[in-house]
Amino acid sequence: MATPVVTKTAWKLQEIVAHASNVSSLVLGKASGRLLATGGDDCRVNLWSINKPNCIMSLTGHTSPVESVRLNTPEELIVAGSQSGSIRVWDLEAAKKVVHSLKSQMLVVHKWSQWKEEALPHSCPLQGPEPSVLSPVLRTLMGHKANICSLDFHPYGEFVASGSQDTNIKLWDIRRKGCVFRYRGHSQAVRCLRFSPDGKWLASAADDHTVKLWDLTAGKMMSEFPGHTGPVNVVEFHPNEYLLASGSSDRTIRFWDLEKFQVVSCIEGEPGPVRSVLFNPDGCCLYSGCQDSLRVYGWEPERCFDVVLVNWGKVADLAICNDQLIGVAFSQSSVSSYVVDLTRVTRTGTVAPDPMQDSRPPAQQPPHPSAPLRRIYERPSATGSEPQRVKQNSESERRSPSSEDDRDERESRAEIQNAEDYNEIFQPKNSISRTPPRRSEPFPAPPEDDMATAKEAAKPSPATDVQFPVPKLEVLSRPPVVTSTPAPKAESPIIPATRNEPIGLKASDFLPAVKIPQQAELVDEDAMSQIRKGHDTMCVVLTSRHKNLDTVRAVWTTGDIKTSVDSAVAINDLSVVVDLLNIVNQKASLWKLDLCTTILPQIEKLLQSNYVQTGCTSLKLILQRFLPLITDILAAPPTVGVDISREERLHKCRVCYKQLRSISGLVKSKSGLSGRHGSAFRELHLLMASLD
Repeated sequence: MATPVVTKTAWKLQEIVAHASNVSSLVLGKASGRLLATGGDDCRVNLWSINKPNCIMSLTGHTSPVESVRLNTPEELIVAGSQSGSIRVWDLEAAKKVVHSLKSQMLVVHKWSQWKEEALPHSCPLQGPEPSVLSPVLRTLMGHKANICSLDFHPYGEFVASGSQDTNIKLWDIRRKGCVFRYRGHSQAVRCLRFSPDGKWLASAADDHTVKLWDLTAGKMMSEFPGHTGPVNVVEFHPNEYLLASGSSDRTIRFWDLEKFQVVSCIEGEPGPVRSVLFNPDGCCLYSGCQDSLRVYGWEPERCFDVVLVNWGKVADLAICNDQLIGVAFSQSSVSSYVVDLTRVTRTGTVAPDPMQDSRPPAQQPPHPSAPLRRIYERPSATGSEPQRVKQNSESERRSPSSEDDRDERESRAEIQNAEDYNEIFQPKNSISRTPPRRSEPFPAPPEDDMATAKEAAKPSPATDVQFPVPKLEVLSRPPVVTSTPAPKAESPIIPATRNEPIGLKASDFLPAVKIPQQAELVDEDAMSQIRKGHDTMCVVLTSRHKNLDTVRAVWTTGDIKTSVDSAVAINDLSVVVDLLNIVNQKASLWKLDLCTTILPQIEKLLQSNYVQTGCTSLKLILQRFLPLITDILAAPPTVGVDISREERLHKCRVCYKQLRSISGLVKSKSGLSGRHGSAFRELHLLMASLD
């Protein structure tokens, strides 16, 4: 019998509605792989236990959407950054104590009020404050002027690093409640921050296409890693060696040697922008969460060990626990979690395995070479043995706590939504109290489905093999799991009763013949006419759009970009302009100053239409590429004599400057919006600050 077609184990674990509004950020606890924190446009931070349907804790206090969250390594602290630039740090252990004491405190407050009313006369007021409810928030950190895009906890010291859309990186002492140091060097939003495993360095990735490495002790930049041609979304340190990985929207992953400060290798051809990467705990490979797939890479030389199909869309974060990789993705208000069985994933070697695998038990992975190619991080022997040394600002630059911050912290609350799940995560039953429990069972394989049952029943298999197939959507993409427990032998052979008629007889022989009219085969024209029924208006719109695009394409083939744009604008159809801009935006070298004079009036229309995203992208490209040139030319003193080319360039700059001034008011009025569009408008407002 032929071997069934199976691939790697990967399945969807659950899908939950995480917030009342859109989810804007999330993070997995890396130590346990079981704790999930989500931030939403409802200004809340919710905590979840993976594979549990109910929220176990909800943290409030922010007054604007939460756009970045992060858990520390022991999963005892959580930090969240908001759209307004404020940062809040919660102590989950303190929150546990506060919430557990709420019932007793509420009872005390109730009895206090009741006793005052009954025991004391109204003319004799009681002196002293009433009992109050404690707040679980540890710190409120203020200082950034725009959205918080990235956060990270120091692995040993009590520090938090924050990166913002204002291009600044700040290091905070969460116990002393102040900014320790500010790192400047990026020219656009800082999208990702990571501390090195030994806690001495900080890596940052930004929209300016660069990765920077900062020395915390010296308080300065050690090295800058150029090479990406798009915004860098994520950076990750190797767990042992002096190696750094970075993923970008240019669909590449680059590996950087932190001893020689040079690129080691570059992996190209990712199916989409790289948003999430994670090293294996032993450092043998790198996992990349791609669009609907997990890819496993090596870097010396660069190669792909394996590809696992996972229908998780755009995965947002990854974690590893019990030889399982957990991935989470969000869309609007929903969050979905997925599991990949790493025992069936090739993590070392030089050649990616054949997807046609048999149903044998997972083979042991080859041991990783014990001798590293690079220097290894020297971690402290104990976390409290020596405090982390970092460069600090002067006392005048450090912000002291204010009464307003104290009031904000008192207004923060921790609400337990589900006590059973909360106790399971934060109150383990073992003797050592630990949050969350470090040892947890792997997620069980999904139950057997009917289709897989029929296939397995149709083939003879040894009695000792017990098969657990995958869900219906992935029957052909998951290998069976074999256990060492023998299945009980049947006393007698069982014939599956799949027939509904006597053996040897055909029921059709005893029934009158029924003539089934054969349906005439549809030709393409008839099929298209049936599809178009009820869509006449849309067909007219699409036909007109296609005709207009053909006109623009005929001019485009001549190589005159400016004339092509002029023809698209003359058609007076924004959809045609959008289609053309989506092509021009992919190649910045096509942009010229005279092109800006034609496009800017159209961008102003796009920002007030349904094509906001395309308008923001085009305006951002113009500001980054031409605004410094425009301001420099306008500020230059007049020259002696006649220079025709300079006069033409000066005229174009004046036209562009006037149009940008007109657009800046519109951008400023829309910078208060929430969600993705609001974030884009705030970034544009920062870029246009020099126009004010």
